Amino acid sequence: MSAAGIAHPSVKFMLQHPAHLIALGFGSGLPRVAPGTVGSLWAWLAYLVLALWLSPAQIGWLIAASIPVGWWACTVTAKHMRVADPGHIVWDEVVAMWIVMWLCMPMGFWGQLTCFALFRFFDAVKPQPVKWADRLFKGFGPRGGWGIMWDDLVAAFCTLLVVALWRHFF
Repeated sequence: MSAAGIAHPSVKFMLQHPAHLIALGFGSGLPRVAPGTVGSLWAWLAYLVLALWLSPAQIGWLIAASIPVGWWACTVTAKHMRVADPGHIVWDEVVAMWIVMWLCMPMGFWGQLTCFALFRFFDAVKPQPVKWADRLFKGFGPRGGWGIMWDDLVAAFCTLLVVALWRHFF
């Protein structure tokens, strides 16, 4: 590992610590191209699989537990990568997509795809208030780990707001 940090984590790095496995989305954050999109797609699929075995209340508890666990995992992994907000950390996308899916379901494929596309728009483009959230908590340690999670939670909120407005007016 260079002093500058790890630009592209490997499977070996991911398996060195449980926090890495979680933060890198069980491998969905490893691709060199668009890891956030891949992590979001993995989250969508994982949600659908989880929904086969868990009730909505159980999924809600899983999401609630995933936020502090993700905060810890993102904090540790960013520190070990020596990068304040690595793009390969995708647990933030995973939890945010789970929240969107949990609160929007049931819906068909096109509704799910729309939620996915809206979330990716808010997460990638970072219009306000996502841009504000992205700048609020920076650095290493718990503050930086929370910052990794926070902007995606705000992007999920924005996605849910658009979906709610769409359902209300159309």
